[in-house]
Amino acid sequence: MQFPIYNPSVETLKHNPWDSEPGARLNVASWLVARALERPDQRSVVLPGGYDSLNRRLYSHVTTVQLNALCDAYAHGLSAHGIKRGDRVLMLVSQSFELIALTYALFKMGAVPVMIDPGMGRKPFLKCIEQSTPSAMIGIPRGHLARKLFGKSFKSVERAFITEPKFWAGAHYLGDVADFSKGPFLLVDTAHDDLAAILFTSGSTGIPKGVHYTHGIFDGQVRAIGQMYDIEPGEIEVPAFPLFSLFSIALGMTCVLPDMDPSKPATVDPKNIVEAILDHGATTAFGSPAVWKKVGPYCVENKIKLPSLKRILTAGAPIHPSLMEQFTEILSEGVALHTPYGATENLPVATISSLEVLSETFEETKKGKGLCVGYPVPGMKVKIIGITDDAIEDIRDAQELESSVVGEICVSGAVTTRAYDRKPEHTRLSKINDASRGEDAFWHRMGDVGYLDEQGRLWYCGRKKHRVESSAGVLFSIQCESIFNTHPALMRTALVGVGERGNETPVILFELEPGHQAPSHQELVSLASQSTQTALIENFVHYSESFPVDRRHNAKIHREELRAWLEAQQLPLVKAAST
Repeated sequence: MQFPIYNPSVETLKHNPWDSEPGARLNVASWLVARALERPDQRSVVLPGGYDSLNRRLYSHVTTVQLNALCDAYAHGLSAHGIKRGDRVLMLVSQSFELIALTYALFKMGAVPVMIDPGMGRKPFLKCIEQSTPSAMIGIPRGHLARKLFGKSFKSVERAFITEPKFWAGAHYLGDVADFSKGPFLLVDTAHDDLAAILFTSGSTGIPKGVHYTHGIFDGQVRAIGQMYDIEPGEIEVPAFPLFSLFSIALGMTCVLPDMDPSKPATVDPKNIVEAILDHGATTAFGSPAVWKKVGPYCVENKIKLPSLKRILTAGAPIHPSLMEQFTEILSEGVALHTPYGATENLPVATISSLEVLSETFEETKKGKGLCVGYPVPGMKVKIIGITDDAIEDIRDAQELESSVVGEICVSGAVTTRAYDRKPEHTRLSKINDASRGEDAFWHRMGDVGYLDEQGRLWYCGRKKHRVESSAGVLFSIQCESIFNTHPALMRTALVGVGERGNETPVILFELEPGHQAPSHQELVSLASQSTQTALIENFVHYSESFPVDRRHNAKIHREELRAWLEAQQLPLVKAAST
């Protein structure tokens, strides 16, 4: 595909987004246009190819101005083929130049990309498509094969586009659609609250839900990420999660996409991540804990250092401090792993570095205090309220808890999403109005439990759905599991409750480290007795396979599946004694 060299005309950009006040009226694609004007010749996206005769990796790339030109060509072509402002467009495109260019093209047009992770499983994937009713679809051939095989779920799709020419697909080939002849595309004038995209949750604790992302929320996230981690234009990033590359490009970074299947991060070849970092002198790398659990041991075993990195970002699930310790051998002195806490509905909420964890909070985690996820980011309000599964109409109806008391985490800020797509009941259960702050003010219930310490730091104690309510008290997953995870023979553990809520029997399931034997029952009971968090636990079960985990990050343990498995075993369990 030919990339014409031209600068965006001044008419396509009224002002640089970084010169605008947060919350100002803008189209989030203005970040890309502004970067193309600011640094046109910088490599924007780099893709790995094969190897040369000396076994050196070959790469291809587009510059920032070329990427913007491709976006314009797609925007002109898609508009000519009937896609207009507000149309929902299902995106089934692999990690590539096209995924980034098409997403920004739809932003420019005011159309709404619908992002659904196909790794969530066939049934929920098809259900999410049917629920979101996209009027158009852009996909790889495999995506169009699914459209042919499961037509009911795709029945709303009226216009189809394909990344490769396939006669059977009944779709327009993007190579023919792209129109470079018309030059710059004039951005649609979008407001802060205009819908920009629908992003689906991973469904790790229930049915995946579409989340409404506005242009203002994307803009707020770009600003927050850049400010939190002091990211400068011209830096180089290796993202192991495709959507994060959208933020990288907006921040003026070069985005080196690693050779991996992003839908299965736990299967990544760590050599490919390390290769991308070293070949390009990357300053930032982003990925789920499943990626760094592969990369860390690989680097230690092969005595590899990553001196160019200024930071590693990891999200999707808690990362164990022992892995943080391992990376002190790999990164330069003073360089840290950062774990931004948040969710699809609100990201970021808080952040903490491995330096703070290892020097201050790890010892408390091992005692069952939970995981410290850091101070709330600037502008983010956090409340801890009494735990309930019922809807709360107004924040004044909730019981706000004192510091160090575990409750439900609620947040409110510029990056807090307002609604789930076409799921009013889920929206009602997850959002709380705040009339005291104004008609449009609201809070989001994270679905997590935790507390604020006396320093104002947020501690994560687990998912609300994963709490175990026994007759003797309430137990929280992360607090309990962290105590047992200190045992050298246990790779990871999972707290599960069996029975009716309020009278559940707590059980710890565990995976063994390779080459280790299971500890004796008495040994685990003795370990449990060392903390008030776990003193009531007397049931321990060895799970001989790998714990089931979420498909997006391969890191969040599916405790609901473990509970179903445990109940099917019909094991004799010791009932927790009432205190």
